[in-house]
Amino acid sequence: MSENILVICEQRDGLLQKVSLELIGKGRELAGHLGQNVVALLMGHEIDNLARVLIDHGADKVVCVDDAILKDYMTEPFTKAACAVIKDENPDIVLVGATSIGRDLAPRIAARIKTGLTADCTALEIDNETKDLLMTRPAFGGNIMATIICPQHRPQMATVRPGVMLACTPEQRSGEISRFAVDFSPDDANVEILETVMQTKEARDITEANILISGGRGTGKPENFATLRQLADQLGGEVSASRAAVDSGWSEKDRQVGQTGKTVRPDVYFACGISGAIQHVAGMEESGLIFAINKNAEAPIFEVADVGIVGDMHKIIPKLVNRLKKEMAT
Repeated sequence: MSENILVICEQRDGLLQKVSLELIGKGRELAGHLGQNVVALLMGHEIDNLARVLIDHGADKVVCVDDAILKDYMTEPFTKAACAVIKDENPDIVLVGATSIGRDLAPRIAARIKTGLTADCTALEIDNETKDLLMTRPAFGGNIMATIICPQHRPQMATVRPGVMLACTPEQRSGEISRFAVDFSPDDANVEILETVMQTKEARDITEANILISGGRGTGKPENFATLRQLADQLGGEVSASRAAVDSGWSEKDRQVGQTGKTVRPDVYFACGISGAIQHVAGMEESGLIFAINKNAEAPIFEVADVGIVGDMHKIIPKLVNRLKKEMAT
């Protein structure tokens, strides 16, 4: 029986992705229930400096696979390296971030090591009796939550949405850092990267924002999102949206909060013209302080809001923006 939980950590251009630290934190929690250790797998080139960060965030051991072929992400070399480490460590659980890279890598690993994979999880728990991993994810378009187990195969494997888990507060910890050599061949680089084009985005990822101004069906039309942007600019936040607003074409898909969008934990969350369907609430209910603005006094969003304002958001938000401008000018 393995005594490890393995977290496949993602780095891009020498920077650890936030979801990797979140998964180390969740792995630490699960390991406490099972009496196991947390092993972080770090793949890339010239990445030694990142190993200590993972130890300080909760990993008991970091396995580094450092090779020039891993400088840029390519499916085959990363899959080969991960499978080799999994075979060597024989973990009970493998966790991967549900990023674009994680969604490409995880199913290939699962197929090669012949285990199941639960994708896009929003909750992970340990069954007290069987000690199996309970993997919960949205199903049927986000209308229900399905809890999946993998009792017949090991490791149990899941990809997890960024933003749904909490990273541990970093502290100086002791841990093992080891190098793992993989016998790569030229054939492993089965694609050639000719050029990497970096795209500069004006807006941050909503999962990274400390303040979110979110608009729903009650926003009325896409032009009214400009008012939400004014409030976000005053507060140093970002604009997000409910599924209804995204489906109506008023906001981009990567701005969507909810079970079929992104899960967020900002310090402050404004729900503007959002009714509060369970699918949306599941994506933002862990926010620090929740403000809700809605004309319907019976809207479910008020049940999770810390501060509720019953009224027309088109009148309230401009007044709030003007008041903030005056306060910041003094």
